[in-house]
Amino acid sequence: MRAIPVLAAGAGVAVLSLFVALAWGSAPLTLGEVFTGLFDAPSGIAHDIVWQLRLPRALAAFACGGLLALAGVLLQALLRNALADSYILGVSGGASLGALGAITLGFGMAMVNAVALAGAIAAIAIVFGVTFRGGPWNIYRLLLSGVVLSAGFAALTSLILVIAPSAQVKSMLFWLMGDLSYAENPLAAGVLLLVLTLGAVALAARLDILGLGDAKARSLGVSVVSLQLTVFFGAALATVAAVMLGGAIGFVGLMIPHAVRLLGVVRHRLLLPVAVLAGGSFLTLADTCARTLMAPQQLPVGIFTALIGVPCMLYLLTRRA
Repeated sequence: MRAIPVLAAGAGVAVLSLFVALAWGSAPLTLGEVFTGLFDAPSGIAHDIVWQLRLPRALAAFACGGLLALAGVLLQALLRNALADSYILGVSGGASLGALGAITLGFGMAMVNAVALAGAIAAIAIVFGVTFRGGPWNIYRLLLSGVVLSAGFAALTSLILVIAPSAQVKSMLFWLMGDLSYAENPLAAGVLLLVLTLGAVALAARLDILGLGDAKARSLGVSVVSLQLTVFFGAALATVAAVMLGGAIGFVGLMIPHAVRLLGVVRHRLLLPVAVLAGGSFLTLADTCARTLMAPQQLPVGIFTALIGVPCMLYLLTRRA
């Protein structure tokens, strides 16, 4: 497929999703009010709603969705496994265990995020250490260690939910199903998304070759182990950033790469940026639904990533069949 029209379409969908996020809410804004709030002098209700409430959250949702989709593409290329997603290496489990433990102890949101980050980093360190301690670098040992670690974290997370005070269980469930209401400063995540995407696109040709198998890639001059390590740490970093921004939001890293491929985008040079745009747009729209359908009450965004994504994915699979 031609790159420029596809990228232009993806960028158009991304801009449209951001405008929908700015216009929809408990206080709906017209298109003119959105433009007024964005570009006019800093005064008036529309300006405050757009700049202080909706724009930071919309950008955070876009960055989070893009990071999850990017991690999904990288891990599916690394593991050559169609079921690989951004949480398969235990990163989400470690972050969830840390966050829920901090919530149980009554820590504030900043401390919850710090402990969640520590849990995610610990999960990466354990998986990486087990992979190398068992012998030479092996992606199958990496996959198995991640799956086993995720199962252990899930058991401990369930234990915390059982013994936690009932007053704290709701906030825990929101974190586990995704919550972007505390994502107030998306700048760092946006910069990281841009840097990781550009770096991944630079590796696109080698990722295409890696899909042919390790032996074939080596015969074509690719340094397989160094490429796999780079992809692993890039995907882990993207996942950690997404989890820190919005909690454990499921389905995006698995569904978006497949949906983009089913639309005909296969080569990584185009797949990576289109998946980032699609993932950001998808999570932005899902978060808009989460905060508007039952306003002023907000719902976990993970509910809507599944409710929107499952029928769309089934439709695409049926269409391709």
